[in-house]
Amino acid sequence: MAERKHGAAPPPTESTVRSEDWYGRELADETFTRVAFVDVDMTEAAFRNVVFTECTFRGVRFHASTHVDGGFVNCTFTRCGFFDSEFTGGKLVGSMFDGCSFGLWRVRGGDWSFVGLPGADLRKSEFTGVRLREADLTGARCERAEFRDSDLSGAWLSKADLRGCDLRGSVLPDMDPLTVRWDGAVVDAAQAVAIARAFGLDVRTD
Repeated sequence: MAERKHGAAPPPTESTVRSEDWYGRELADETFTRVAFVDVDMTEAAFRNVVFTECTFRGVRFHASTHVDGGFVNCTFTRCGFFDSEFTGGKLVGSMFDGCSFGLWRVRGGDWSFVGLPGADLRKSEFTGVRLREADLTGARCERAEFRDSDLSGAWLSKADLRGCDLRGSVLPDMDPLTVRWDGAVVDAAQAVAIARAFGLDVRTD
C-alpha cells in the first residue's frame, strides 16, 4: 500500500456502506464524515456540493461520475476506478490514492494541495487551473497528460514520467531535472528558462 506523506496513518472510519448500487444517483448538499464505502457502484453518479471528510473508499467505481464543488477532504481511495470521471472546483486536500485506475480523468479548478498520487497512471488525464501544492506525484506516469495553468509549488515529482506532458502556464516546483523524464514535454518560455537554470545553465536574454 502506498504511504501518505511522512508516514501519516489514514483517519479511522465510524460507519460502513457496503456493496450498494448508487449507479446514476444524483446527490446535492450532503455531507459524509468518516464513512467507509466498500465495493459501491457510483458509476455515472452526479455530485454537487457534496462533501466527504476523512472517508475511505475501497473498490468503489466512480466511472463517468461528475463532481461539482464540494469535495473529498483527507480521504483515502484504494483500488477505485475513475475512468472518464470529471471534477470541477471543490477540494481534495490531503486525500490519498492507492492502486486506483484513472484514464480520461478531467480535473478543472479546485484545491488538491497535499494530495497523494504516488505511482499513479495519469496518462492522458487533464488538470486545468488546479492547486496542486505539495502534491505527491513521485513515480507518477503522466505521459501525454495535461497540467495547464496549475500550481505545482512544492510538488514531489521524483522519478515521474512527464514525456509529452503539457505543462504550459503551470508553476513548477524546485527539483532536480535529472530525476524526471522530460522527453517531448511542452513548456512555455518562462518555464524553459527556469528548467535551463535548474540544469546550471547561465540564461541570458541580451
